[in-house]
Amino acid sequence: MSTTPVETRPLRASTGLVVAIDGPSGSGKSSTSRAVAARLGLRYLDTGAMFRGLTWWLLREGVDVHDASAVADRAGEPEILSGTDPLGPTVVVAGVDVSLAIRSDDVTSAVSPVSAVPAVRSRLLELQRAVIGAGGIVVEGRDIGSVVAPGAQVKVYLTADPAARAERRAAEEGGSDVAATRQSLLARDKIDSGRAVAPLVMADGATHIDTTPYTLDEVVDQVVALVKAVGERA
Repeated sequence: MSTTPVETRPLRASTGLVVAIDGPSGSGKSSTSRAVAARLGLRYLDTGAMFRGLTWWLLREGVDVHDASAVADRAGEPEILSGTDPLGPTVVVAGVDVSLAIRSDDVTSAVSPVSAVPAVRSRLLELQRAVIGAGGIVVEGRDIGSVVAPGAQVKVYLTADPAARAERRAAEEGGSDVAATRQSLLARDKIDSGRAVAPLVMADGATHIDTTPYTLDEVVDQVVALVKAVGERA
């Protein structure tokens, strides 16, 4: 999808509004969520970045991320602060801004096993709901509409053809091998969809959008239309 900047247009009466955007990696969640939030003047939360932030810290501390007990024992230690500016979201873990570091290959390969640990999900769920607070926010992840904010007024589930997802993610990573990226994404899908706690699913009442044939602006237009429709009914 193209990344044409979108016009910021604050939404009236946004207090209390929660927009939940879920979907697998490479479906366009981050670009769409940030653009929707910016256009409507809402806050933004990337819950995946929180999992990545904790994963970064566990790796730095030398914790075996494949040892669920070890991960659970340490998951509650670091302070995790998430910035909510859609034009410049940040993640600070144990006093360190890790906004760039969490996108490293090491963190990417380790985040799935960490995310599957119930103690991790419980701890971050509490933090996520605290950030959401009274609303006025677009929240992206894999279990937002189903677990984190089941009462969200707008729920969207984004998907895309695996080939398109791989091409997008490879481009984001600076020209990574598309075939290898596709296999990595499919492996992540299997883990996320099959975990016992908060699996990746389309929440009840969510609107499904296959982003494959659309530009970013076109997807954003569709989500904004859903939000405004809810506002008109309120």
